[in-house]
Amino acid sequence: MYVADSRGGAGTEVRDATRPGPRATAVAPTVLVLGTVSLITDVSSEMVTAVLPLYLVAGLGLSPLGFGLLDGVYNGFSALVRLVGGHLADRGGGRHKAVAAVGYGLSAVCKPALLLVHSLPLIGAVLAVDRTGKGLRTAPRDALISLSSAPETRGRAFGVHRAMDTAGALLGPLVAFLILRQAAEGYDAVFTVSSCVAALGVLVLLLFVPGGRGGAPAPATAPAPASADSPAAPSLRASLALLRRRDVRRLTVCATLLGLSTVSDSFVYLLLQHRLGVPDRWFALLPLGTAAAFLLLALPLGRLADRMGRWRMFLAGHVALLAAYGLLLAHGPAYAVLLLHGAFYAATDGVLMAAASTAVPDELRGAGLALVQTGQATARFAASLAFGAAWTAWGDRTALTTAALALTVCAVCAVYLRPAQSK
Repeated sequence: MYVADSRGGAGTEVRDATRPGPRATAVAPTVLVLGTVSLITDVSSEMVTAVLPLYLVAGLGLSPLGFGLLDGVYNGFSALVRLVGGHLADRGGGRHKAVAAVGYGLSAVCKPALLLVHSLPLIGAVLAVDRTGKGLRTAPRDALISLSSAPETRGRAFGVHRAMDTAGALLGPLVAFLILRQAAEGYDAVFTVSSCVAALGVLVLLLFVPGGRGGAPAPATAPAPASADSPAAPSLRASLALLRRRDVRRLTVCATLLGLSTVSDSFVYLLLQHRLGVPDRWFALLPLGTAAAFLLLALPLGRLADRMGRWRMFLAGHVALLAAYGLLLAHGPAYAVLLLHGAFYAATDGVLMAAASTAVPDELRGAGLALVQTGQATARFAASLAFGAAWTAWGDRTALTTAALALTVCAVCAVYLRPAQSK
């Protein structure tokens, strides 16, 4: 645990987040600016995400197995580079902003490339580069958020960021829906507008996000000597050695286990359309339900996690996801499925990063968060491939039932493997 120290010790957090008085609980300016960048970027990315499943399955005629392969690529490639992004960001006193900017830039370049490709291999290549950008930027961005926030308010800080991020996710599908209704070449218009919005997000990041460690003051005292548990100089070996820490290891294992039984968002929306008969013209609006619930619940659940324990909140989010699977199997109302789906993300996405940030030292914050994210993203990559294959072989009902059973088993295992620290 890292305590704010007015002398600027190694565990010191950013000054405006830890100064005594009313400002001690305020969200740091860095968090708000990063939230704005994420809002803009998510408008761009969710415009594509909202139409991509229908474009690939209905427009290009891909089977569920083929879509599962592409969806796995979409999620899996980010897992392969998260450790690289976190490690590069930690070196040289903290290059978090520079590495994040490269990641955002790669994703922005990929949006117009979707206009030029129409075959499975080429689309897969573009999506792989796009997800490489996401993998590079995620850990440095989350490290900046945690380093600019006091330990006791990190749940709130990540909640604010995720709420702003999700506001973009809410607007993206709506913009895509309006474009598809008005434009003759709807998909091309969506990809074009998306690329312009993505470029704006990169510009805001470069102009307004502070460099280094999110504006945190430099330590006034020399860092502690290197040890197996707390290396002084960031290195790839030191980053991987974080798994020797009990809490980091258990967080990573549990996030990986639960990720193995998580059906991707795109499959959830395809299941809603397939099982509940949602018309094609309304498909792009389905992510709005998830995003609206996420937006409304991210901050209150983040604040609640700071008080009741972040790990408990993380597990509660997976209970909400299990309930969503149950409603899908029972042909329950679409709005209830989307509400539970959004609640799942509000209770897990930022909350997991807030829990992990307490378990790793400042100088390895990017790499430490990337370890947890890599385990989770790799598991979701495998889950997407497996679910697509199961749907193709057995049908959607059997595939979803299997996923629900797997989630139940993994949740029980996670209860027993929970980390010692509850915050």
